[in-house]
Amino acid sequence: MVPPPTTPDLRARANPATLPNMIDKLEMFIALANERHFGRAAEVCGVTQPSLSSAIRQLEDQLGVQLVFRGSRFQGLTPEGQRVLDWARRIVGDIRALRDEMRTVHAGLSGNLRIGVIPTALPMVAGLTAPFTARHPNMRVTILSRTSAEILAGIESLELDAGITYLDNEPLGRVSQARLYTEFYRFLCATTSPLAGRAQVSWAELAQEPLCLLTADMQNRRIVNQHLAEVGARIAPNVESNSTIALVAHVQSGLWSSVVPMKLAEMFTAKGLVAIPIVEPEAEHLVGLITAKRDPQTPVLSALMEEAVRLGNRLRR
Repeated sequence: MVPPPTTPDLRARANPATLPNMIDKLEMFIALANERHFGRAAEVCGVTQPSLSSAIRQLEDQLGVQLVFRGSRFQGLTPEGQRVLDWARRIVGDIRALRDEMRTVHAGLSGNLRIGVIPTALPMVAGLTAPFTARHPNMRVTILSRTSAEILAGIESLELDAGITYLDNEPLGRVSQARLYTEFYRFLCATTSPLAGRAQVSWAELAQEPLCLLTADMQNRRIVNQHLAEVGARIAPNVESNSTIALVAHVQSGLWSSVVPMKLAEMFTAKGLVAIPIVEPEAEHLVGLITAKRDPQTPVLSALMEEAVRLGNRLRR
């Protein structure tokens, strides 16, 4: 349990008569903290920049603290502003959860669900969204390709509702999670590669090949680097991308090879490429669904988590 803040205390200062207006101001404050620019935050909120600036000043007056360092442009949050941001995200998250639950009581699940997905999991995401939207036809789903760090930040800032990411490699913090599948790795190459006829290849061997890999901000790349380092190999690929499609396009040129998850590799073996298991070791990492840890959880995210559990059980059979 997080201890209550000493200052400012939003609950103490929020007059019930002004609560709806307070929620609107908190939404605008969250948008400003996310965008770090008054104009862009106003656009996100669908208001004019003067209206947003006025709302932030009114919020400061209501709470009795300065929230934002001001100059000719946004210069960041004050320490008090950062503390208010933590509370604002919790309060706005709870209000959204309440609205979702009441809407569900009357009309069933509806609305737009925003899911951030690591690029290597994109080939698998339809296994979750297809049955989910079939059960809940009034739901719309937006899939956004994001790094694992961006997914965690997006969930915390309320810009994402859920994420599909690695569960067992880097700290996730306070989230709810459901295992989906185990990711294995394949050496993806053209038929002209010297290794194309091999039944398997070691991490040490593939380090000698011209590789194109995901960029260093991707957790998959850090995983690849980790396994190469374990066999004493270090690489400096001359082609990097944050898109798996770009990697495959370079492999198809015949000039490069890559390391990709098994499911992604299987999508392209019918298109003239070769996918070879990587051993010594045969690495594996868990991928799953994460959401903000909240009690009670929103009906939409509860239903999504249940779907993820069903999918995970099917994939483990």
